[in-house]
Amino acid sequence: MLPQTIAIPTLAALPIAAEALHAAIAEAGCSVVAFEGEMGAGKTTLIRALAATLGVTDDVSSPTFALVNEYRDGRQQPVYHFDFYRINSIAEAEQMGASEYLDSGYLCLVEWPARVADLLPTPRLETRLTVLDDESRKMELRIIN
Repeated sequence: MLPQTIAIPTLAALPIAAEALHAAIAEAGCSVVAFEGEMGAGKTTLIRALAATLGVTDDVSSPTFALVNEYRDGRQQPVYHFDFYRINSIAEAEQMGASEYLDSGYLCLVEWPARVADLLPTPRLETRLTVLDDESRKMELRIIN
């Protein structure tokens, strides 16, 4: 089914989009999911909806300053959420242990992946969000090999 494009016409449609993303992650068999999109596209909002689909009960927020947040899914497995927007270098990401997280086999949700592209394993699932208007988005999913 991949590549795939999913319309998100309103915020109310996010749970359906998150279910589709969850199914795509399972189909792809990739533990790393890279979230691309401009500032304000809704990457963190989509990750929050995905986390709810996964059974995460923690407060899901952008780890902009911490770089990584850890949550537990409904099976008590770790889910790692990265935001590399403020990363200054690949070396900084390596020093905080990004490679160990990314190679752990646990689900890693990565915002601003281009900033650490050399650290990202393949294959991985790319989720690209495009702003269409105030509420609507287009989500494109594809495997990066």
